[in-house]
Amino acid sequence: MRKIFLIGMFTVAFATQAQVDTNFKNQTVEFIKITGAGAAFENAIAQIGAMVSEENKEAYTKEANGTLDGLYEKMADLYMTEFTSEEIGELVTFYNTDLGKKLAEKQLGLTQKAMSFGQSWGMEVSAIAQKYN
Repeated sequence: MRKIFLIGMFTVAFATQAQVDTNFKNQTVEFIKITGAGAAFENAIAQIGAMVSEENKEAYTKEANGTLDGLYEKMADLYMTEFTSEEIGELVTFYNTDLGKKLAEKQLGLTQKAMSFGQSWGMEVSAIAQKYN
């Protein structure tokens, strides 16, 4: 009887933890999508698909969009190692505010411009380093 009780308690604990993990992962995927990553992935699919013939475009788009769930899962696992469930909840709350929506909308463009600045700066520092070789 005691074994049955312990097995039952273990099963309940495991199921509860699995539900918590599922909720955490779902919330993390939501966070990733609302930060602008979803739009960036859709743009990438469209840009890459520009080389696909019109007759195959629909099939390509469907298959390419089908890869997004796996990508979101991997990204969620990554974020879940760095943030707690409570922190992700706070981030979701922020990104649902007007300021958070504005940040999500502008983030990709800002990141691209910042990378350009970083590349130019890297070239400048490389030139300086070459002076001292």
